[in-house]
Amino acid sequence: MLTIVRGVSNILTKIAFSTPRTAASYHTTCKLPCAHTEQSTADTNEADSEELSAAQQKLIKNDRSKAIPVETSIRYLNSEAYKTTYGTRFVWEEYRRNHKGLFAPKKTRKTCIRQGAISTGNPCPICRDEYLILDHRNLELIKQFISPHTGEVLSYSKTGLCQKKHLELLVAFERAKDYGLIAFDVPFREYDYSEYYSKQ
Repeated sequence: MLTIVRGVSNILTKIAFSTPRTAASYHTTCKLPCAHTEQSTADTNEADSEELSAAQQKLIKNDRSKAIPVETSIRYLNSEAYKTTYGTRFVWEEYRRNHKGLFAPKKTRKTCIRQGAISTGNPCPICRDEYLILDHRNLELIKQFISPHTGEVLSYSKTGLCQKKHLELLVAFERAKDYGLIAFDVPFREYDYSEYYSKQ
């Protein structure tokens, strides 16, 4: 008797796993799909589409693969959107670094953007705003990072720029000086001209 029961159970399991089943066949109360099940699937599809749209919005917000021209950045610095975002303050003035422990590391992170997207939750002041482009022609942005006392570029420990953007800032600053767009003081040197002329 035991062998017959085992044989029947084996046959039933083969039939159960061999025949394809649809979602309607699992519904035990009625053979046709009910309105309740259709409504629940529609609600889940809408929720999934909303989640996808939120994820897509996050990807679009963090995307930095699109190249923005310098002219657009110069117009942005004179626009109302820039004034409402930053007001009269510098772009780095309200920025605070995230770090473990009481004391910040000596160097900032290497870069905030990896593979064309923001890879950190707290990007540096330049990386977080896609319309801030470091270029020798964008003087209004470069002047925000120049010390009024020394005329040199401020340290990344003060501005919070990542290492990549700080290097771009140094290059843009040197190019602006080479093109004569930024005035800078040359140190005065005193020469002893008696060394150059013969005594007569």
